[in-house]
Amino acid sequence: MSMTASKPIDFQITHTSHATAPEKLARILANPGFGVHFTDHMVTIDWTVEKGWYDARVTPYGPLSLDPAASVLHYAQEIFEGLKAYRHADGSVWGFRVESNARRMQRSAHRLALPELPAADFVESIKHFVQADVAWVPSAPETSLYLRPFMISNENFLGVRAAKKAVYFVIGSPAGAYFSQGVAPVAIWVTQDFARAAYGGTGAAKCGGNYAASLLPQQEASAQGCSQVLFLDSQENKYIEELGGMNVFLVTRDHTLITPELTGSILEGITRDSIIALAKERGLKVIERKISIDEWRDGFASGDITEAFACGTAAVVTPIGALKGRDFTAGDINKPAGELTMSLRQALTDIQYGRAPDSHGWLTRLA
Repeated sequence: MSMTASKPIDFQITHTSHATAPEKLARILANPGFGVHFTDHMVTIDWTVEKGWYDARVTPYGPLSLDPAASVLHYAQEIFEGLKAYRHADGSVWGFRVESNARRMQRSAHRLALPELPAADFVESIKHFVQADVAWVPSAPETSLYLRPFMISNENFLGVRAAKKAVYFVIGSPAGAYFSQGVAPVAIWVTQDFARAAYGGTGAAKCGGNYAASLLPQQEASAQGCSQVLFLDSQENKYIEELGGMNVFLVTRDHTLITPELTGSILEGITRDSIIALAKERGLKVIERKISIDEWRDGFASGDITEAFACGTAAVVTPIGALKGRDFTAGDINKPAGELTMSLRQALTDIQYGRAPDSHGWLTRLA
């Protein structure tokens, strides 16, 4: 359901008359948490089969009005993205691989039978949003403005078919560290009773249903004292896929990085792709292939696997210290984070925050 715009869409800007008071904003930015506070504005763009994309606007942040028969409520035609705006030392604000998020959202839209927002309009929506709420971009270390573009079907009908109306939004939330303990090794629970996504399903799309499917096993992980849940493949219940919201890398004794190959049931992480590029730049070998849970467990025990980490937009790179399953425990949560893990994390965040040159053209100035 691709719609190609003949020219960039025009945005109408309406600034809020009730901006957050500077003193309150300062308190929020001093301790933003993650996904708790929301900025003063939002972006909205409407779509219909007849008109295509139209009425792009920046307006004050506020509730949505949906008819009880809105198709998103019944058939879950919904997708979203996650990216960040980073404050650099000179006060400017930059996005990281914004075009990659635009293209992934198009792929998600295709899989969920939603309209594909042109990449240029996606990028413009991010720029307009950040410029409206630039004061909300924090400047403390490890902080950013988390951006949440999302799209829902909002045609009012009951019937199993693709909706003929949709709407795209952008909201934002200042973000501190994703994990409360900061960058420290975490324990991961291997669920053997639940799958995140099936072959031919929506695993490669960034849609809410994938995350809803992870919530019950995430509760199981928390009950086992683990920060995240690791999913295995749905066909053999043998090969590692991803965490509830992050991709996985293992580091072998000879500093080779291995990561699960993209099979259609794993999200194509932009942080994952960036880590692969940075590692190869250093001359490191990166292998994308199937990895069994036994290989990881036994590798931790033998020392053949020396490091493991998860990566994603929200958490960036998080060391994995221990792996727990129904009948095994491997690794050591008390070991320091791996040297290569933290070095790759540093290299990535240095580019994001403007502390290192952007030789890949990954940064887009937003404000």
